[in-house]
Formats: sequence, structure tokens, C-alpha cells
Amino acid sequence: MSFEHLFTPHRIRGLEIRNRIFSSSHQTILARDWCPTEEMAAYHEARAAGGAGLIVMEAACTWGEGDFESSYIDASRDACIPGFRKCADAAHRHGCKMFGQISNGGRLAGGYEGLRAVPNSPSTVPDHRFYAMPRAMPTEDVWKLIEAYADSARRMMEAGLDGIELAASHGLQLAQFLSPDVNRRDDEFGGSEEKRFRFVREVVVAVRKAIGPDPVIGIRISADEDEPSGLDAETVLAACRRMDALDDVDFLSIVLGSMAELGSSAHVVPPMSFEHCYTAPHAAAIKGVFSRSILVTGRINQPQMAEQILAEGQADMCGMTRAMICDPQMPNKARLGKLDDIRACVGCNQTCIGHYHQGVPISCFQNPLSGRELRLGEHPKAATPRNILVAGGGPGGMKAAAVAAERGHRVVLCEKSRRLGGQVLLAQTLPGREEFGGCVDNLKREMELAGVEVRLNTSVDTALIDEEKPDAIIIATGATPFACDAVIADDTHAVEAWQVLRGEVEIGNSVVIADWRGDWIGMGLAEKLARDGCRVRLAVSGIHAGQNLQMYIRDTGVARLHRLGVEIIPYARLYGADGDTAYFHHMAGSDPIVCEGMDTLVLSQGHQPEIALEQSLRGSDLEIHLVGDCLSPRSAEEAVYEGLMAARKV
Repeated sequence: MSFEHLFTPHRIRGLEIRNRIFSSSHQTILARDWCPTEEMAAYHEARAAGGAGLIVMEAACTWGEGDFESSYIDASRDACIPGFRKCADAAHRHGCKMFGQISNGGRLAGGYEGLRAVPNSPSTVPDHRFYAMPRAMPTEDVWKLIEAYADSARRMMEAGLDGIELAASHGLQLAQFLSPDVNRRDDEFGGSEEKRFRFVREVVVAVRKAIGPDPVIGIRISADEDEPSGLDAETVLAACRRMDALDDVDFLSIVLGSMAELGSSAHVVPPMSFEHCYTAPHAAAIKGVFSRSILVTGRINQPQMAEQILAEGQADMCGMTRAMICDPQMPNKARLGKLDDIRACVGCNQTCIGHYHQGVPISCFQNPLSGRELRLGEHPKAATPRNILVAGGGPGGMKAAAVAAERGHRVVLCEKSRRLGGQVLLAQTLPGREEFGGCVDNLKREMELAGVEVRLNTSVDTALIDEEKPDAIIIATGATPFACDAVIADDTHAVEAWQVLRGEVEIGNSVVIADWRGDWIGMGLAEKLARDGCRVRLAVSGIHAGQNLQMYIRDTGVARLHRLGVEIIPYARLYGADGDTAYFHHMAGSDPIVCEGMDTLVLSQGHQPEIALEQSLRGSDLEIHLVGDCLSPRSAEEAVYEGLMAARKV
């Protein structure tokens, strides 16, 4: 495919950007002591070296937010300048431009050391996600905040960044001033549309004065906050018309959603259940009222998609952030026509935004090197090629095989079934999870490029090992459904979740799902069976459905279950079943929970490690490495990471 638009330069103000691909602002948890670090610089350098045209750094906080965790950047003090300079230099070494983003949460306040911060907002209007009651800023504090934006921008320019992005997206402070619901002021910053816009205008004017006439200034804004009290599309369009009248605003970066409400916050990092490129039509609408550059991001994970957006004139640049977390070399591969070699993001949210919500550094389950560039670096070449046997063709085994072969070893991977993929093949059968299967294609390609020999329908046993004589074996045999200790009578129609996913059993009209783990299996089965017309009761042992899923996946999934009429029963541990009745006890109080009128009981009670091969090799002199669920059943993230690390050890 030829990319007539994607790899053409784009000029914003006087700045020429080498192509139309950018990495949008996203938190990495790589800051330390409120400053950018060597680790952060190395993370961004990998994307710059991979061919990105522009990187917008993560949100930097400024005055007025109270205390916050030291893993955020504090741009209100000069100590941040050396770290910003490291990041700018890292990007510039590879011809990539870099902007800083200045953000203020307003009523969306966090905290520090377990204490809740004092949120400062236009008015005392709470949000519906963090449950913070903000303090309405006195007028003099609004002016202080305006100057704080300018001071932060000055520091970023002193560090050598190429431009400034002001965050008015996702319900943040600038958006709060624009909102007639949140901004209920009666001073010069509220009371009319023009006065509500004044804060944005004064911030832009102050920033331009602080940084001079040449650097780029842009605003990131949600085209629609998609929440009951949020900015709607009409209000945003009106604000964008006013922004067009500000000569100092050089670009708008378009997203959707708001962090002030659970459902709309999913737009911050839309999971795979959202359509690809779904934000592009919103960007096109704003392009109709804003005469300068329009950037857009939101589920654009393939260069072909970005090319189409550009060709249709919906935007001037495309944010492909997760695509480059998954494969930093994606732009270079696309430019060279190596589309099949791109490791495509599948929108799982597990290790990028999922890590952020856990308070740990960013990574990617398909590419564990992301976020670990300094600690792991490139895979070291093997001093002496060895014969490596990998048992199991799930994600962990495939990653282990690919990396070991890439290092120079001779690798044979054996999979006992007729297909590679392991439990991914089950996951992709559920509603909204189809794209997850793409990771299997990605890993297949990695193995192909590395020269792995793959043998399907081949079990690894001692006879095969004696025949192959490997120098080391990596065992990635996975797991099987766990046989829980609940007492299930013979007259109960009880089936395993895997049987349902494989289409091996008939399901009655009234279904109870006993979900121990609280992950994608129980919720996905509930949605699948409800869509098939069943009455579904999802009994979860945790405090809510999807307890162990990344929150955007969980919340959007719960919303779908609600629309489908699925009954969710929390705190329910399966005790037994007979006939048409399932018995649970309440996890917090041990009171009985009884589900009657059941045709089928679906058991989703977790997994147990498959250890037969490991046991058969105990006592042998063979070098053995265990990977993934055969150690302990967890997720694809652990399997792939352990596969990579095992391959680096052999």
C-alpha cells in the first residue's frame, strides 16, 4: 500500500513535522520526584527512533492542584527543566518533534500519601467518578492559575521542547470553565458563553507572552464529553469557533469523553469494544469551524486507518499512541512497506492504562520492552547457538520461541493441538473480544521472522525430548479449568466455561454463571448468552463484576450487561447445586444466596496449572524454564513477559 498522505511533512506555525503520525499525551509512571527521568527519555526515544513525527509528552501539573504523587510531572518548579531537556534531546536526535502538555485537573483531584487533595474548580460542583467536592476558586486564584500555565510553558521552552499543548479535554480544568453546568460563576470568568471562554483565552495569551512568537501552541479538547452534565458537541463547536479567532492557537487535538463520569472516562483509552477511528468524524466536524491544524486520536491502530482519515480530510495528523506502545517501529515499518511485520495493538488496555491505574510504569503485554527500555534494552545475542525446545503454543510459548530464535538459537515449538494461540482462541469468541485474537497473528509473524520451527499436533513427552536432545526446554503448557470443591448433584446441568466457548454443550434458557475470578470470562459469557436470548444471572465472588479487569473494560462491559438485563449478584461464592437450584454463600457475611429456576449452571471457577510435563522431567539434568499458566494461572501479560525473560536466559 502506498501512503500518499501519512508520510508527507506537516507544518504547524513555523514548525515542520516529518510525517503525520504522533504519540498523544499519556501517563507513563516513569517520572520520579515530580520530574521526567532517564527512563522516560528512553521510552520516548524508542518511539522517536521508530519514526514518529511528533510526541506530546504526558500531562504536567501546575499550580492549584494541591499535593500529588511524585510519579507525575510538576511543571510549577524549575527542577523539572533538566528532565524535560533529556526527553527533548532524545526525540530530537532522531528528527522527531516534541511538545509538552500542561494540565490542571480542577475538580478531578487526586491526592498524595493517602491524603485527598483540595480540588480547585470554577464552582462547587462535584464530579461523578472521584467524588470530590471542589472549592470554588476566588477570582484572584484564577489569575494565579493563568500565570502558572504561562510559567510552566516557559520552563518547557527553556528545556528545548518545540511547543505546548493545553489540556481542555476529558473534563479537565479548561473544559470545566467552558461548561455551563460546572462553571456557575458570576465574575468575569462566568455567566455567559463569552465569559466562560475567557479563562481559555487568557491562558493562551499568557502562554504566548511567556514563550514568544515562534513555538507552537495547541489545545486538546473533547469533541463531546458524552456524559449527562458534560460538554456536548454543540457547545464544543462554539468554543472551537472562538479558538479559531485566537491567532495564537495553532492546532486542536480532538478526543472524546470526560474523566468526571465512569462511562465517559472509557473514551480516555477506548478498549477494543469501541470502533476503530470512531473519533475521526468528530474531528472532521471541528475541522469545519477551525481553520488551522486538526489532530485526532482514538483507536487508530493501523497505518492504513490513519491514511484513510488523512485522505478523507478528516484531520491533519493521527495519534497512534497505543500502536507505538505495542510496536515503536510501526511508522518505520509502514514507511518501508513492511505492514505484515507490524505488531498491531489489540486495544486490551491491560498493560498501558491498566498499569497506570495500578500505579506502576507503562508497558505492553505484547511488547514487554515498552517502558523497560533502560532496564532490559535489546535482546542480547547468544554467545553460542543452542537447541531450544518450547512446549506449548500459547502466547507465552510463542513469545519465548520468537525471542530465543531472534537471539540466534535453533528453536522448535511444539503445540499439541492443531492451532496456535492457547486460551486466546477462547477469548476471541466473546462479544467485544474478537480483536484480541490479533496477538496470535502478531506472535506467529514474530516466530516466522525469527526462524522458529513450529510443529502442530505434537505433544512434548520424554520420548520426543530423547529424540530432539534439546540443550534447554521452555515449558508453556498452560492450564485447564479448575475443579472447584462445590458439591454439584448429578441432576444439575452443569457445564464448564470452556465447553460453552467451544460450542460443545447445549445451554438452557435460564443460566446461572458462577464466576470466581471476576475477569473477562464470566462477564463475556454473560453477555454472549444474554445476546443469545437467555435469562442470565452472573454470580461473582468479588464485590462487583469484572473486579480484575481494567476499569474501562469493566465499566463498559457492565453497561452492556445492564442493557441486556443481566442480573449481577456480588459477594457470591459457589457452595453447591442440585436440580434447578444453585447455592452460594455471601462472601462477607456467610448468609445463603439461592438461585432457583436454573436450567444450566456455567462454572467459571478459574484454572489449574498443567504440570504433567514438568513432573515427568523432575530429576533429569535437562535445563528447564517454566512460563505462564503452568506456573500459576494468571493472564497473557505474565505469560508473554515470562516467555521473553526465559528466552533471554537460555
